[in-house]
Amino acid sequence: MQYFFCLLLLMAVYSKSRSSPCEKGCDCHEELKLTTCTNALFTQLPNHIPPSTEHLDLSMNLLTFIPKSSFQMERKLRVLLIKDNNISAVADGAFTQLEFLQKLDLSCNRISSLSESFSLGLNALRELQLSHNHLHTLHSKSFMHLDGLQRLNLTGNAIHNIQVRSFGSMSTLRQLHLEGNHLVSLNNGVFSMLKSLEVLNLQGNQINKTQEGVFTPMTSLALLNLAHNQMSTIYFKTFLSIHTYSTHILLEGNPWDCNCDLQKVFHKLRSVQRLFLDDYYNLSCNAPPELANYRLMDVDTELCIAEVVIVLIITITVMITVLGAIVMAERKRKKKKRGKHWTEQGNLSDSDH
Repeated sequence: MQYFFCLLLLMAVYSKSRSSPCEKGCDCHEELKLTTCTNALFTQLPNHIPPSTEHLDLSMNLLTFIPKSSFQMERKLRVLLIKDNNISAVADGAFTQLEFLQKLDLSCNRISSLSESFSLGLNALRELQLSHNHLHTLHSKSFMHLDGLQRLNLTGNAIHNIQVRSFGSMSTLRQLHLEGNHLVSLNNGVFSMLKSLEVLNLQGNQINKTQEGVFTPMTSLALLNLAHNQMSTIYFKTFLSIHTYSTHILLEGNPWDCNCDLQKVFHKLRSVQRLFLDDYYNLSCNAPPELANYRLMDVDTELCIAEVVIVLIITITVMITVLGAIVMAERKRKKKKRGKHWTEQGNLSDSDH
């Protein structure tokens, strides 16, 4: 009888291992639909993942490449974490089978470019993490299948160029993180389809130029972070074109050229009720040299004094010149009149003789 029970137990264990395989180095929790394969030194994707898995964590391994149709047997995945590997390339259609995937984390890898078919099959994706890779250009079709994406994190890449319509399919995107890249300018059309965007983080780039209508399409923008860029001046119409009910703007850490024009722009911006310059009191001057490191708020009332003085000097000089000309003209007129009078008197004396 004891032998019989042992046999049943062995058969149950064998049956379970057959129905629910788990790769060596992974920890599979069928009841939680969770499979964790972190720090397993994998150089290739594991072959034996329970088909019921919805959350798969492959972080902190040695993966270098994601082949095409890599997850054919993991169709039910909703969360896929492949961060902290050595991935340098993702094959076209690598995620085509993952029709239910909602979160994909590829951060902290070495991906330098995204092909046109990178996002194929990811229509249900809500969050994409690509921070701390080697991306340098965003192409117009890299994200074309991400119709339902709500959060895109591209922090800490080397992005210096964003093609028009790179975010063209992302009408539902709510957060876009581009901090810590190499962007120099923001051109019209880059954010043209981001009507639902609430957070745009551009901190820590090299932005020194923004076209007037670049922020206009974003009618839901609640936070615009432009701190720690290379902006020395701003234009009133650039921010006035933001038509959101309430937008908070961060501008700290830029090398501001503190002059009368800048003072006027900030004065007008601060009077717009729907715009909030949250860090205005932390803004500091970089130029002119005599104002370097001074806080803008401490000198803003004085920035236009020199201009006013110059205008007054010019005005007074012009007035003095005009008055002098009038006086000289009046003297000449009187002198001419006196000369004419004496001539007439002389003619009368000659006629009397």
